[in-house]
Amino acid sequence: MNLHSALRSTLIAASVMGALPGTAMAQSSVTLSGLLDISAGQSKAAGSSNKVWGVDNGQMTTSWFGASGSEDLGGGLSALFTLQSFMRADTGASGRFGADTFWARNAFVGLASSSLGKVTIGRNTTPFFVTTLSFNPFGDSFGYSPSIRHYFTSGTLTGDSGWSDSVLYTSPKLGGATLQLFMAAAEAGSNGRNHGVNLRWGAGAFDSAFSWQDVKKDGATAVADTKSWQGAASYDFGVARLFGQFGNVANKTSGNEYDIVGLGASVPVGNGKILAQWGQIKPETGAKRKTFSAGYDYFLSKRTDLYAVAMSDKIDGQTSGSAFSVGIRHRY
Repeated sequence: MNLHSALRSTLIAASVMGALPGTAMAQSSVTLSGLLDISAGQSKAAGSSNKVWGVDNGQMTTSWFGASGSEDLGGGLSALFTLQSFMRADTGASGRFGADTFWARNAFVGLASSSLGKVTIGRNTTPFFVTTLSFNPFGDSFGYSPSIRHYFTSGTLTGDSGWSDSVLYTSPKLGGATLQLFMAAAEAGSNGRNHGVNLRWGAGAFDSAFSWQDVKKDGATAVADTKSWQGAASYDFGVARLFGQFGNVANKTSGNEYDIVGLGASVPVGNGKILAQWGQIKPETGAKRKTFSAGYDYFLSKRTDLYAVAMSDKIDGQTSGSAFSVGIRHRY
């Protein structure tokens, strides 16, 4: 029996048990899910002359696994939980790196109301990260999305893609708009707490978002104080979906400031899509960084896709960086 069949059988059995009188599982559901992304390719960092061949994890999406569930409490109210862990599928190690928290992707419990919205408490993915991945054609690719790389791996924004000790409120959708309010509590050793606000609005083929956050800590650890905002939009013309992002990161600790822009497109071709994005970091002090990525993502099914992607990465005054990967993603 394969994993998908086994999980389905388990969930069916759980449903049957939940239907029996007196069982604690009544009105409850639990889902096991995850994603594996493995690729082979070559990379050369900007400013380096060394080309590295390798088998890599998570070039398009960081591999992860987890469980989530909900319980219907009646009257439009439900309880929910999510536990999700990153992993390095090329080696079998847990986390994105050696010191990563085990449930670093999400670890929260909360309440959801059909009329009042949802509150989750624990470790939550930041709305700023969700806005960044939602409005570029490469999604949450730390390997090839210029937007993700420029905000989260280039020394601009601080605070990671998820906040520990946090409370996230998500409003019901009102006239196509959803409001999120986010806070991470201060802990011993930190400079203070984190705050964030996100507003997303869409209608038909148009989608847009505005995110703002103020970061003083990462977990319980003090980090550089950064205030960041980002406006983003996309429009699906059918023959292509176009993306635009513009934001600013002000590092109050160093005194430097960064304008970050991204322009991209996703074009359906056959059973896949051509993906392309250009992005730039323009610092108040220091060298500009320009990154361009392009590739093709081919879907064998709704859960499995093959991709081939290449990237050029240029920092003023340094030799250009480059990378290419051929890989496979499978969702379960």
